[in-house]
Amino acid sequence: MARAVSTRRKIGFTALAWAVGLLIFFPILWTVLTSFKTEADAVAIPPKFLFTPTLDNYATVQSRSNYGLHFMNSVILSLGSTLLALVIAIPAAWAMAFQPGRRTKDLLMWMLSTKMMPAVGVLVPIYLIFRDFGLLDTRLGLMIVLTLINLPIVIWMLFTYFREIPGEILEAARMDGASLWREIVHVLAPMAVPGIASTMLLNIILAWNEAFWTLNLTTSKAAPLTAFIASYSSPEGLFYAKLSAASTLAIAPILVLGWFSQKQLVRGLTFGAVK
Repeated sequence: MARAVSTRRKIGFTALAWAVGLLIFFPILWTVLTSFKTEADAVAIPPKFLFTPTLDNYATVQSRSNYGLHFMNSVILSLGSTLLALVIAIPAAWAMAFQPGRRTKDLLMWMLSTKMMPAVGVLVPIYLIFRDFGLLDTRLGLMIVLTLINLPIVIWMLFTYFREIPGEILEAARMDGASLWREIVHVLAPMAVPGIASTMLLNIILAWNEAFWTLNLTTSKAAPLTAFIASYSSPEGLFYAKLSAASTLAIAPILVLGWFSQKQLVRGLTFGAVK
């Protein structure tokens, strides 16, 4: 029997949820508002909530930087690294989920432990490797790095989703003569579409927001939107209004993607949670 919840408690939890949501969203809202202020209004103390909006910051950003190039670099790097990670992670997660060995858990923990290591600890050797192989400031080099740093999370998530799929279905496919490739592509993948989709969306967001490697391994040609934002931090000081305009232009595409794909993301993250 479901537990009855009083109207007062429902109202209380709803108000709490809205308060937490507004608290989390406020920095983004304030960034967007600041992008429409003048530099004087942006640094005013106390902060100005009522001001005359201006589009001068966006015009300055567009004239100073090639937003289209940075945007295309972010799209290519995030989508390319995600697809490459899925190509590697789906067979790996299949092997761990349906052909487990005694060391499967240890291997998963070892992969996850690589995310716990500070990135700066391997910056010098990776930088030297990229320099020697001519991968500095290239989309291919950054795509490889973004794939490798997010691969443990992708494998972990896919492994969790694949474990929820009955192994008997795959065995039936083998009995019908399906090869390993057909088993993964035509049987396993369609059944795990929600999980694969949510993993893909999460990896795109992680790759889109990655700043450390993009700032250290690029200069101009392959620089994504994270480098585009950082270019507005200069020795002369921080121009908060222009920096906010650049940040708004950088986060707007991924916010739109997250808004329209939130149902698919939640569905995938809860895949297999209810039996």
